[in-house]
Amino acid sequence: MQRRTAQDRQDRWEQWTQRPLLALTVVFALAYAVPIVDTSAGRPLTVACTSVEWAVWGTFAADYVVRLALTPERRRFVRTHWLDLCAVVLPLLQPLRLLRLVATLMLVGRRARMASQIRMTTYVVGAVVGLLMFGSLAVLSVERDSPEGNIRTLGDALWWSFTTMTTVGYGDHSPTTGLGRIIAVGLMLSGIALLGVVTANIAAWFIERFEKDDVEERAQTEAILALTEEVRALRREVAALQGGVRETSPPTISRPTISRPPG
Repeated sequence: MQRRTAQDRQDRWEQWTQRPLLALTVVFALAYAVPIVDTSAGRPLTVACTSVEWAVWGTFAADYVVRLALTPERRRFVRTHWLDLCAVVLPLLQPLRLLRLVATLMLVGRRARMASQIRMTTYVVGAVVGLLMFGSLAVLSVERDSPEGNIRTLGDALWWSFTTMTTVGYGDHSPTTGLGRIIAVGLMLSGIALLGVVTANIAAWFIERFEKDDVEERAQTEAILALTEEVRALRREVAALQGGVRETSPPTISRPTISRPPG
């Protein structure tokens, strides 16, 4: 009973914090994008955006700690949510903005997948948009100042991210730094994974649709067979009743004819 109550508290906490954490994700995205897009941003604005990023990451880390405290089986929670733990610890190992980005995306993805009301299609669309945006901003931040880099504007970064995620790779833009190539590998793997998810989702939809049609067709066939059998049974009953009526009907008595004498 106590374990069930703790699980209910954890479920209520996750439902209550879902929307605020998603809103904080938007705030994190803005704080991450402003210093990269606005090259003329001063130090105070950059420091403020960095503080917001750390605050959002800290909120997700606090959410993990609260969920760990509410769960009735803490060891099992840590074992099954090891990606959440890595996302919480990752920025503490080396305070880089890219690590905070990866950690926050991991935490958002884990919390979104645990929310039952968010469907697979919404999650895939959100993942595609998020990866395109953050991948473009991340590669632009590391490639823009590279002497040999050819990704100088946000448009170039968006185009490169789109062609990389779709595994097209025209080659007109490519990262030249080590960190930029790591980002490229991440986008390639993410694009392949999302493409596989979309393909599997579409295939599952078609299979479910075909199975539904087969079930309906089988139900109609069974209904027709049952109706046919009922009609046959009714015919047999009617025939039996008609035969019984013929056997039990009394014989017909004919009246004698009386002849009159001739007048």
